[in-house]
Amino acid sequence: MDRLAFNASAAITESRTAIHMTNNELANVSTPGFKRSFEAAMAGIKAEGAGFASRVQPQALSVDNIIMTPGTMMATGQDLDIAMNDAAVLGVTGADGTLAFTRRGDLRLSDKGVLEIGNGYIVRGQSGGPITIPPGFKTTINGDGSVYAQNPTQTGPTASVLIDRLLLRDSSEVKLERRVDSLFKVAGKELGADIPASTGKNLPSVSPKMLEGSNVNALSVMVRLMDLSRTFEQNVNVIKESKNADESGATMMRNS
Repeated sequence: MDRLAFNASAAITESRTAIHMTNNELANVSTPGFKRSFEAAMAGIKAEGAGFASRVQPQALSVDNIIMTPGTMMATGQDLDIAMNDAAVLGVTGADGTLAFTRRGDLRLSDKGVLEIGNGYIVRGQSGGPITIPPGFKTTINGDGSVYAQNPTQTGPTASVLIDRLLLRDSSEVKLERRVDSLFKVAGKELGADIPASTGKNLPSVSPKMLEGSNVNALSVMVRLMDLSRTFEQNVNVIKESKNADESGATMMRNS
């Protein structure tokens, strides 16, 4: 009976990874550019220690590979909103100061005129540094990621000035993992690793004045969460029933 309880307890412990991922996806249904991950995979790990020679414990894999299926495109008309086309990702500075990537395109200017995404991470230019816009200038972004600024206070026709180009990379040939700050990194490489720049006709591009919605289906995530909850309850019931059966067996042995 203890083997049955052991397996059920191990399944409860390791299912927390899948539950955490599902809750995270449900919380980001309306986050621009959010990408769901592959469901948590399980692997059998042999338990070590006295009395555990024949025990194999399920363990959730920690790899969080990103599903790059595009979300719904929404026209906003805002000059700083962009939607990444195809498998393009935008380079930003992560919480630890290293290079990271995102599909979030709700850009804005900070109080200091630095271009950043909606949750505050600084957008990087082609040089790797931040993109700074002069105060009061009107900012526009072209499809190739070029950032232009124009002084609206000048009289007469004024030309827009090229400030920088967004650090765009094509992720179609690499796998991405989620970092602890919810940004992306190249799978299997250390934090800050860059994606080789594209050349020729496969240059990454953006759609100006648009936003990409999350690729999470709220209904399917809710169904998945209900299924995980039922599985949790079933494993708890298995532990309770194995305990009851063990106590009944012990009572029969005492009465015999």
